[in-house]
Amino acid sequence: MKFFMVKILSNISILIMLPVLFACTGNNSPIVQNENKDANDYQLVWQDEFDYSGLPDSSKWKYDTEGNEAGWGNNEIQHYTEARMENSWVEDGKLKITAIHENFEGKPFTSARLVSLADWKYGRIEINARLPKAKGTWSAIWMMPGGWTFKDGNWPDIGEIDIMEHVGHNLGVVHASAHSKDYQWQKGTQQTATIYIPDVAENFHSYIFEWSPEVMHTYVDDSLYFEYKNEGLGETKWPYDKPFYLILNLAIGGVWGNVKGIDTAAFPQTMEVDYVRMYQKMNKAVN
Repeated sequence: MKFFMVKILSNISILIMLPVLFACTGNNSPIVQNENKDANDYQLVWQDEFDYSGLPDSSKWKYDTEGNEAGWGNNEIQHYTEARMENSWVEDGKLKITAIHENFEGKPFTSARLVSLADWKYGRIEINARLPKAKGTWSAIWMMPGGWTFKDGNWPDIGEIDIMEHVGHNLGVVHASAHSKDYQWQKGTQQTATIYIPDVAENFHSYIFEWSPEVMHTYVDDSLYFEYKNEGLGETKWPYDKPFYLILNLAIGGVWGNVKGIDTAAFPQTMEVDYVRMYQKMNKAVN
C-alpha cells in the first residue's frame, strides 16, 4: 500500500497478456525458479496457522483504524472496523478479511486491516492466501517499520515493503515493491516488479519475502520475480535495517483501486489467509 498517492503502472495492460513464466522488473528480466538452497538455515520464530475459530488471535494481531477519517492518504472509501466478526474472523482453518458494501460510520464499505504485534529484522516470511477479484478491491500484504503508525507520517523516507499488492481491475497481476526516500514512485525510481498469476482468486498461493542486510527477494510460490540489492548508499535508498511488522488488509477504491470503478454488485469480497509463518536465521535474528 502506498501512502498519499499511488503510481498507476503504465504497463499493466501489457502485463495482463504475459504468460505466468515472466515478470516485469527494472530490467525486464525473466523470473527464476527458486531452489531455496538455504531454506534449511531458517528457523520458525512466529506463526499463525488459524487453527481456531472466532476473532483473530489478540495475542498476535491488532486492528489498525487510525487512518479511516483520512482515507488512508489514498482516497480509500472503506471503514476499517475493530473486532467485528463480519469483517475479520477465523473459520475452517482460514483467516477471512471481508469487505462489505454497507453504510458504516459515513463510509460506503467496511473491511479490516490487521497488524502483527510482533516485528522482525531480516528473515523469510510466507503468507499463503487467496485474493479477491472484484473491480474496486485493493488487497495487500505488506510491512512497515516497528512502532510506526499512520499519523507519524514521514513516508516514504522510513521505508515500506510490499510483499503482495493486487487490484481487482487487473486480475492476476501481482505487485512487489520497496519504497524509500530516493526510490519511490514520485521520482520514477521505485524498486518494483510484477508477475501474472491467472488463478489468484481461485487458488491459494504462497507470497514469500526474504530479506537480509544485502538483498531482498519476493516470490510467488517457487518463482522469484523481485530482487533488490542493497547498494550500500545509505538509508535514503535502503531504510530496511530495522524491524518491520506485517499488515494484512483489503482496501476498497482509492486512487489505484478505483481506476476502473467499483463493481458494487460483486460484494462482499474476501481475502483468505491459510497461514502466516516467519522464519529467521538465528545468527541474524535481531528483534
